[in-house]
Amino acid sequence: MAKRAQGKPSSTNGGGHAALPPEMLRRTTDPAILSSAAELPPNGLIGQSRALDALDLGTSIPGSGFNIFVMGPRGSGRHRAVNSLLQARAGGEKPPDDWIYVANFTTPHRPHAIRMPPGSAVSFRDAMEELLGDLGVAIPATFEAEEYKSRAGAIVREMEEAHENLFGDLNRKARELNVAVMRTPMGFAFVPQKEGETLKPEDFEKLDTDEQKRIQDQINLLQGELKSILEKLPGMEKARRDRMRALNQEMASRAVTAEIAEVAETFSSIEGIAKFLENVSRDVIKNVQVFMEAEEAAQKAPLPVAGLISARDPRLRQYGVNVIVGEEDGDGRGAPVVVETNPTYRNLIGHIEHISQMGALVTDFTLIKSGALHRANGGYLVVDARQLLMQPGAWEALKRVLKDGEIRVTSLGEQFSLVSTVSLDPDPIPLSVKVVLIGDRMIYYMLHALDPDFASLFKVSADFDDDIDRTDDAARQYAAMIATIAEREKLATLSPDGLARMIDETARFAADAEKLSLQVETVTDILREADHWARDGGGDRIGADAIARTIAERRRRAGRLRERMHEAVTRDIVLIDTSGEAVGQVNGLSVLSPGDQRFGTAARITARVRMGAGKLVDIEREVKLGGPLHSKGILILSGFLSARYALDAPMALWASLVFEQSYGGVDGDSASSAELYALLSALSGVAIDQSFAVTGSVNQMGEVQAIGGVNEKIEGFFDICSARGLTGRQGVLIPAANTRHLMLREDAVEACAKGRFAVHAVGSIDEGIAILTGRPAGERDAGGSFPEGSINGLVEARLREFADMRRRYGAARDDGAGAAPADGGAS
Repeated sequence: MAKRAQGKPSSTNGGGHAALPPEMLRRTTDPAILSSAAELPPNGLIGQSRALDALDLGTSIPGSGFNIFVMGPRGSGRHRAVNSLLQARAGGEKPPDDWIYVANFTTPHRPHAIRMPPGSAVSFRDAMEELLGDLGVAIPATFEAEEYKSRAGAIVREMEEAHENLFGDLNRKARELNVAVMRTPMGFAFVPQKEGETLKPEDFEKLDTDEQKRIQDQINLLQGELKSILEKLPGMEKARRDRMRALNQEMASRAVTAEIAEVAETFSSIEGIAKFLENVSRDVIKNVQVFMEAEEAAQKAPLPVAGLISARDPRLRQYGVNVIVGEEDGDGRGAPVVVETNPTYRNLIGHIEHISQMGALVTDFTLIKSGALHRANGGYLVVDARQLLMQPGAWEALKRVLKDGEIRVTSLGEQFSLVSTVSLDPDPIPLSVKVVLIGDRMIYYMLHALDPDFASLFKVSADFDDDIDRTDDAARQYAAMIATIAEREKLATLSPDGLARMIDETARFAADAEKLSLQVETVTDILREADHWARDGGGDRIGADAIARTIAERRRRAGRLRERMHEAVTRDIVLIDTSGEAVGQVNGLSVLSPGDQRFGTAARITARVRMGAGKLVDIEREVKLGGPLHSKGILILSGFLSARYALDAPMALWASLVFEQSYGGVDGDSASSAELYALLSALSGVAIDQSFAVTGSVNQMGEVQAIGGVNEKIEGFFDICSARGLTGRQGVLIPAANTRHLMLREDAVEACAKGRFAVHAVGSIDEGIAILTGRPAGERDAGGSFPEGSINGLVEARLREFADMRRRYGAARDDGAGAAPADGGAS
């Protein structure tokens, strides 16, 4: 696969040290091992067998707590892979039960939840709607029937006859006593008569006292009779109402029982439905007048329609059905896979809505709304972990329902006593769901460390890899995946050289020539843009040229900051030498990552030394611009110097190190080898060739260690040198361990092939200092001495000189001849 033989090292300056050959600077894919994209088998995801096995395990184990946390880098295809796997598994599983909420006629604030077979909830809701419409017709028709009118009329007539009999007896007795019974606006009045004529008041006054008393006694007797009759009337009226109520209930019962019987028979096998319909029947019979009024209101509508009655009528809401989970034709649809993109508390758990009535907020069971957990019950719920943790109360609510195994619909405001309104306490719904959280590794480890419930609830972790090993077989699989993406996105077909070039770029994404990045999202974006450039050029296939143009255009679009920083160097605003020599000065390299771009740049590192008390001053740290890793690197330099040179003398060095013109924070130890080279140059007095830039960390043994961003660092210095003009002497020193990571841009590789630029791989400080100074570092001989004139020999001599100077100053101070100077100054 790889066009990357070890080759013969090319030679360049640097003390005779061989530079890396072009073949080692960029590993390329041979298009010959790839078929045309149209001939490749479909392959949507590669290199994730470990994660997919974990997903398969987590979805296969039904036990509680075996929920899944999917982690890995963004853009690795986690969401698509999880969705595809869950959809495939869910399609073969049985559909979940439906759930409804119905009224609780005895305790209205605690609605009942009823489990129903899949697909039956909507049918039952519609049946209840139809039932209410039928009752709206049947009940009024029943009360308009001749039987009802006859029986009701009989009750009225019996009541009227009883009234007539009572008042007839009273009138008869009054006539016998010569008293007339008269109705007045104030009630009944008794008026005496004589010879059939009513006595006027003045005539009554002319009667003698005894006659007046007799007549008054008779009237009092009649008033007592009237009082007795009036006392009987409420009881008689109540008896009439009771008989009418019994008749109404009897007649309503006939209508209601007949209408409900069909619904009850249809849903007789469902537990809880029979009891609910029984309660509905009892309540309808009790409140039959509501249907009469509803029908009357419907008839008075602008377009009257018989039976225009439904659960939407506020007076009839208690007979409706609230479908919490259920769809029409639910049988055979498989288990649900719900992806909740906005996992707020209410979107997960559900919520209870309120409506305003006469200035107050009220609610009922029809205003209970389902959440994602309801919809995913019996299946799978996929949630982004970061989004979940950002929502107040959502994470705790999810943990609670998973631990309890049931969903209780409560508002977040009620839990924190933030609101005080009429609310409900619905029956909880049993929960059986597999939750899949998708998030970064940092979130996973944070939850594992800080939340004691996390490990028991999410026992399966599916870790998506960042990359895969770069082999011929992996390249073919990757090509198949690229072809699948192109087909899915309806892009032009890729040619073999286009596939090869795209695979090469994924190695750059992985920052490792021996790996292929699994950043599927980035690959997809590049393919979309390459398709645009290919079609724009009139081509019908995506070739290597389209891929190369896409990469170049993406780099150019994001290059403003990079160009401005390099321009500052080429205009000598930021002082970076790319030629000449200087003592105690070296070009270090760093990588900047603003936004989604990464690029390398150079920084001048300088060192100053003099006699002192063994102190190595990190100026970045002193002014609090240096991070802990950078400070660690400086301390390693101190350890290296102390343990390698002038072991029989005290360390009498004062040295300072600084990143010149650095006004932001400095962290990491990738410049520690450059800082050590600057120190060795300052101590030895031998100049460093400024045509080179250096990257690499160092340990206390003087071994140069691998660093990150090696490609960007090399290219950053290459761009600066190119802008000033390549001389053929310029190059970069990198750790030997980083050679496997090299995937340089083609223009940089071409310059190296022509001898205009060079990349040197070094394994130790001695190798590096020899290249930078053109003088051997030197090794200790059998007597323990470094060769005279070597870098190490000069450094050790300088340190012994500092030690002697310090002894002399100390002796002079003891003799009182003067005081030893404070540490400071520089050479």
